[in-house]
Amino acid sequence: MFGNLLPPLNDHNLPYPDTIHPIVVHFVIAMVLFAFVCDIIGYFTKNYRLYEVSWWNLFFATISIFIAIIFGQIEAGLSLAYGAVQPILNLHTILGWSLSGIIAGITGWRYVLRVRDPKNLPLPYLGVSVFIVGLVCFQVYLGDELVWVYGLHSVPVVEAIKEGILQ
Repeated sequence: MFGNLLPPLNDHNLPYPDTIHPIVVHFVIAMVLFAFVCDIIGYFTKNYRLYEVSWWNLFFATISIFIAIIFGQIEAGLSLAYGAVQPILNLHTILGWSLSGIIAGITGWRYVLRVRDPKNLPLPYLGVSVFIVGLVCFQVYLGDELVWVYGLHSVPVVEAIKEGILQ
């Protein structure tokens, strides 16, 4: 029905030159991790200006994660996910959607803390931040596995699937 409206897929099985999801998601990863580092350094050095840096990083990470998810869903749908990769791809997808809600929630919490007292961060917030960093690191591991172990959207894997070598 819509086949003639879509651009042709290239040798990566994408309608555009290369994957976009990893490009956008690396911004999210960097902003979340940098926000955490700024919070920790700001907490121990009492340099409250770092809390402002952290806030803006979280704010833009929250916006960026939804862009990353959109491209991730498109690219996951276009990937020729063979049997061995499917469980990892499903876990990566579920964790990505979960992280979007969690990061949005922690950004909202951070906004309330910022409005109430911009020079103070409670320890429970920092504890939750440690948990978020752990989730982000696990998500990075899953994404790396999809690319470097299972080769999603790599030309040799796409060719092997199209030729029926991988199933």
